[in-house]
Amino acid sequence: MKTKLTIKRIYEEPTKNDGYRVLVDRLWPRGVKKEKAKLDDWLKELAPSSDLRIWFAHDPKKWKDFQTKYIIELNGNENVEKQLSVFRTKTQVTLLIAAKDPEHNHAIVLKSYLEKFI
Repeated sequence: MKTKLTIKRIYEEPTKNDGYRVLVDRLWPRGVKKEKAKLDDWLKELAPSSDLRIWFAHDPKKWKDFQTKYIIELNGNENVEKQLSVFRTKTQVTLLIAAKDPEHNHAIVLKSYLEKFI
C-alpha cells in the first residue's frame, strides 16, 4: 500500500477524501477554530524552524535557497522517521497549511521529501 500525500489549505472545507489530516505549520493558523479544523494531528515539528520561516517570509526570490535549507533541517529532524512510520499506515495523508502561495510554501518541499521514503 502506497500512501498518497496531498496539500491543502486549512481554510478549505474538510472532505472525507482528505484521509489523515495533519497541520504542518509551526504556528496555529489565524481564525481557525480547532474543532472546525478536523485535524488528526498537528506536526509543528515537521515545519521549518522559526528562524528559517522568518528568513524566508514567503519571498519567491528566496525559494531555491529556502528549499535547500529546509531539506537540511528535515535531514537532521529526528521526528521525520517517526511520522513516516505513521504515514505509511495510511492510504491518504493531507498536509494542511495556512500559506496563500500555492507555488512557494514549505509543504511542497515536505511532500516531495516524504514521498521519497513512503
